[in-house]
Amino acid sequence: MEPKPYRILFLEDESTIREVLTEYMKISGYAVTETARGDEALSWLQENTCDLAVLDIMVPGVDGFEVLKYIKEHYPQTATLMLTALDDEKTQVQAFSLYADDYIIKPVSPIILLKRLETILRRTAGVPVKAMEKKRGLYLQEASYSAYYAGEKLPLTLSEYLLLKTLYQSPSRVFTREQLILHIYNEEYIGNDRIIDAHIKNLRKKLPVNCIKTVIGVGYQYEEEGS
Repeated sequence: MEPKPYRILFLEDESTIREVLTEYMKISGYAVTETARGDEALSWLQENTCDLAVLDIMVPGVDGFEVLKYIKEHYPQTATLMLTALDDEKTQVQAFSLYADDYIIKPVSPIILLKRLETILRRTAGVPVKAMEKKRGLYLQEASYSAYYAGEKLPLTLSEYLLLKTLYQSPSRVFTREQLILHIYNEEYIGNDRIIDAHIKNLRKKLPVNCIKTVIGVGYQYEEEGS
């Protein structure tokens, strides 16, 4: 039996962009639900679920941030990608503070969008794998893009997981913000490197132990428990 296609909710009010990107996603095997209004997206979400939501911010009805908030409150395991023309730092920080998994600035190549979708959805594949070396209660499962503490899965976004993984695997190394951006976005991020600070803040809230050290004037470092 073939696996069911990933379900994607696509909120975009510009009809040309919506039609073109939807066609590319469908050709790639995704099951896409389109909507041009934020309130319509919320109504759909009250009766349906999806694996990933691609959300424009400036749309009629409620904006994309309200839809993002609803998803994170009701479907915390659903991945979210903001696709918008808003490229200012404040808006991007707000999106990541609301636990968006990714942020893409329009216009975007359909191929790049598909690659971003593929990367985000890897963490929901559910492939059973052998856990990485356990470090005093915290360990990672790379194939499912998941982090665990004392056997409990942590509710991390993809960006938070990749950030934690980078620091966790090199506990003696101090990473600059620029280096962390490269590990998370593979040179595809356009914006201020202070976005890393927002990710660190959210990550610290979700980790049951204080293991991320700020190195003033440089960046961040993973600090093993008990050290």
